Formats: sequence, C-alpha cells, structure tokens
Amino acid sequence: MIPATQSRSTGGRVTHSVLGVLFIALVGSVFAGCSVDSGNIFRVAVIRYEHETCTFCPGGDTEIEDWTRIRGLLLGDEVLESSDYIEGFVKMAEEYGDMELLGITSPYEVFGGSSRSWNSEASFDHFMGLILDDLRAKMPVDGVHLALHGAMAVRNVPRPEAEIARRVRELVGPDVPIVGTFDPHGNEDGEFLRWADGAFVVKRFPHYDAFLQGERAARYMREMMKGRYQPTTASRKPPIITATVLQWTGASPPMDIMERARRWEAREPGAYVSVFFGYPWSDVPDVGTCVHVMTNDDQALADRIADDMAEYIWRVREEFAHGEFPMPEEAVRRARRAIAAGATPVVLADYSDRPGDATWILRQLIDQGVNGVLYAALRDERALEALAERNAQPGDPFDMEVGGFTGPQAGAPVRITGTVRFFGPLEEYEHAAAIEYGDGNMLILAPAYTQITSPDPLRFGPVDPDAYDVFVLKSRAHFRRGFDETGYAKTILIVDAPGPWIGTTRLDALDYQFAPIDRLYPFGTPETVPGG
Repeated sequence: MIPATQSRSTGGRVTHSVLGVLFIALVGSVFAGCSVDSGNIFRVAVIRYEHETCTFCPGGDTEIEDWTRIRGLLLGDEVLESSDYIEGFVKMAEEYGDMELLGITSPYEVFGGSSRSWNSEASFDHFMGLILDDLRAKMPVDGVHLALHGAMAVRNVPRPEAEIARRVRELVGPDVPIVGTFDPHGNEDGEFLRWADGAFVVKRFPHYDAFLQGERAARYMREMMKGRYQPTTASRKPPIITATVLQWTGASPPMDIMERARRWEAREPGAYVSVFFGYPWSDVPDVGTCVHVMTNDDQALADRIADDMAEYIWRVREEFAHGEFPMPEEAVRRARRAIAAGATPVVLADYSDRPGDATWILRQLIDQGVNGVLYAALRDERALEALAERNAQPGDPFDMEVGGFTGPQAGAPVRITGTVRFFGPLEEYEHAAAIEYGDGNMLILAPAYTQITSPDPLRFGPVDPDAYDVFVLKSRAHFRRGFDETGYAKTILIVDAPGPWIGTTRLDALDYQFAPIDRLYPFGTPETVPGG
C-alpha cells in the first residue's frame, strides 16, 4: 500500500570555482537586476514530458511518430521556452541569478493533443531513454524541474508521472531536489511524492496561473538547494471522480476548493497546497481527486492541512460531481432566443466531443435555420485530404459530407454545400479550411481535435470573428479565457450530447478496466471517506 505521507531532506551540493561564482554573480547583478545570494551556482535540469491521455478516444495508441509530427525533439534552450510552467521557472531563476538551467532533450507534444489514446510503452521508454541519456551527459545537477501534466496514460505503466520521477531519482541520487509542475486535471496519488520533493498544480481552470506555478516551483527548489527548506509531504485522495466540465474554477465548489488551498498557504508560512481535480477519461488506477501538501519540516502540519482539504472536498462532493446541461436541440433554441434579444455573440460549447468530429450542434443549427455562425472547428482530415488532392483554391465550390465518423458519439455526417474561402497551412496544421455556407456561416475544418480558447486564432484569411453572432467551440472551460471572462461573449451555453458517451458527465457508461470507479463517488461506494 502506498503511504499517505513521505518526507525527504536534501544533502550537499557541488561547489564550483570561485572565479565562476564571481563571474555569474556579476552577470546576475547587471542583467537580472538583483544581487546573487552568497553560495553555490546551482545547476538545474529542466525536463518537459506532458500529455493528457484520453484512453477511451478512438484512433489507436500514441506512438513515437505522433509525438514528433508537429515538430522534432526539444533540445537545450528550446526546452526553456516551451511552456508557461517552464517559462515561469526560468523567469524566477533569472531573477535569482545563481541558477544555471540546463534544457534536457524532451518531446514537444502529441498531434491531436488530448484526443489521442494510450501512449504505447515503447514510445514512453523511447522518450525516457532520450531524456535520461541527456540528463546523464549533463550531470552533476543540483535540482530537476519536471514539467508534467498528471494525466498521461501509458500501457503497462500505471502511474507514468511517478515513474518519470522514479527513473530520474535513480539517476540523480537521493539528495537532489526534484520538483514537478502539473495541470489540475491530473490523476495522482502519493506515489509521485515518494520519488519527488514537491508538486505545484495550477489553481485556476482555465489555467491562468501556469507561469506563476513555475515561479513557485523555482523558489521552492532554491530554498531546498540552499538548505533552508526540508520538505515534509502529505497526500490524500478523496474518493471522488468528476467530469472536467464540472471543474471550472469560475464557479463553486471548484472555486471554493482552490480558495481554501490558497488560504492555507497564506496562513501557514512554508505551506504549499495543491489539488488535482482528476481526469476521468484516463482509465488508470489513480484516477480522481488528489491533494498534495508540502511543509518545511512539519509533518503534523502537512497532515492536518491534507486532512482538512480532503474532508472539505468530500463535504462539497454532491455539487462538485453533478451538473446538467441542455441537449443540442434545446441549446440551439436558447441561442435563437439570445440572438433575438441581442445578447450576442453566443457561445455553444460542445463540451463532450473529445475526438472533435461531433455534428450534433451543427445539425441543429442548420435544421433550426440559425445564421451568422462561426463553427471552430470540426475535425475532418478526410475532407481536407480531398481538398488537397484537387488543389482547392479560394472561391472553389464545396459539396461534401463532414464530421460524424469516429463512432456513435459523433453523430451522423452533415452535408455542407458552399464555397471554399481558405485552404492552406494554419498554425501547426499543414492544411485547414474555411468553408462559407448558408447565410453568413463559416465552418472551419481541422485535421485533429482543436480547442479554440479566444477569438484571436480565428482572425486569419477571410475570417473575422467579430462578424458572427454564434460560435461553436469544442471546449469545456478553456474557451472562457477569451470568450467569457473577457466579456467578449454575452451568452454562454454548455451543450450536452444525446448519449452516455465518452466526454459526457455520465462516466458510469464507460468501460473502465483499471480505474476503481465502483469505489468512487458518485458512481460507486467508497471503502473509506475523509473524516469517516
């Protein structure tokens, strides 16, 4: 059984030459704008290996080539510019001036993102081999920053992030601080902190504070390397599983859960409190909610905070784990009423569509005669391949069935007759298309699941997002960053799908093989409960 708490203290550090220390101190004071604390120059390895794995999604396992399709491996300084978490870590290290950061060879990201299924064990071993080889070549190091996600799923590797930490720990030894940064949709338990010394999880969804968590991780690690912080940790798993659409921190109780963590941190010096809401689309044994707490050599405090957080999450479980949203037909009716009332633009958030090709909302918009729609975006690599084969150009006619091809959860293909307004490279895609149809409607076709988080990526070619009354977005909460919490959209409608499929809140319809859903609220009976 995995212990609920772990602790680790740090040992000695590598001492560099006096000239090296003086040189870096001078550079740090001139260019970083702050004086360097007396002591060593700390060599810190930075590794990125992030994936949110939807094991129920169709399409087969994620292999090496899926990780390298967007771009090749991140090398050296490329790693240090590759994510908000890392950039926050880098910013804080630059301000201190006594941390030399070493980018370790890392994979970038998966084509299709979280719409891709299980990572193969071969791909995991391949990339871990590259990471560890580069880390070994750059030894010795005084610390390791792991930029992870928390919801990676790998065949035959039950807890991938913990396994990453374990393999790194075996290489760097017992006294080198290892600190991870995470997405709140991680599936974790006490195993990660068995091998690592700290975990910093984003407290907002959408993830506004990823940069901040990177900064906090750097500050925490430096305190350890300076010998001023001896981590004592506690982990708890309230037996709750929730769909990600229910985890938006702009509403209670997720907002209250994260605020409670912040209050503990404000009240207790040296306390760090992180909450994973969990990612139910990964069929893994540690699925669901988790709390991590770190304190400075105070195990009793770490346990007290962890117990309180777990008990509070359990108290608000009913609202946290339930939610009701209109089906496509009703949602489109509400959109029509909003248009008539002038409460535009309207966002129809297709929250459950993990593969990206669901057509339920598109069908209803056409059937109910709604115009002024920007649909961004529908996945259909087949349609894009057909356009490429005929060398499609703006102005060409378009008459094709689109979407609805990954299974019953996607609905039926919908025939679109219109005009190609854009066809070509867009962002990371070799081909994307904008198809004008009906009365002032635009359909964006993409080759993979695409989540639009603000209007800005939709300003391309002939497309002006400000010209539309309705947006259809494949998103649960990330879209709120640019459409809701900026005041851009006047009406927000989260739209359900008419079936118990992957992506919906009806998790008990999924065929879990490894996740203990029969022991998680609200779909099963927990063996023990916090405070029980």
